[in-house]
Amino acid sequence: MKDGMDSTAVRRAPEGADDFGNRKLIRPSLSRPENNHFPGERRDRPIVAKKVPPPEQTHAENFYYQKQIQSKTPMVVVLRDGEEVHGTIEWYDKNCIKIIRPSGNLLIYKPAIKYMFKESEEPKKG
Repeated sequence: MKDGMDSTAVRRAPEGADDFGNRKLIRPSLSRPENNHFPGERRDRPIVAKKVPPPEQTHAENFYYQKQIQSKTPMVVVLRDGEEVHGTIEWYDKNCIKIIRPSGNLLIYKPAIKYMFKESEEPKKG
């Protein structure tokens, strides 16, 4: 005897439809080749990276003060009015420096300073 189902009623799906769920997804690589452009893309001039601006604060002034403080270097501070102050730098901050000298300590505002140099060095005239 045959089963109640007709063997012709149950068919297998076509082979292409069964493989659709098992397909591997292929994604193209979007990284640029070594010559910086894709094939067929035209580049008249090379890509130039923008210059990075220099840092706003270099800390060179802080480094200089620290070095002179640690070595207790005798300094000459020339003020804007031409007066020379001889002594060693004890400390500094954003606005002023403290000079130690035998006749008394001074707190000098940085805007009042024309220039400074080590006492052992002669300033360059010119």
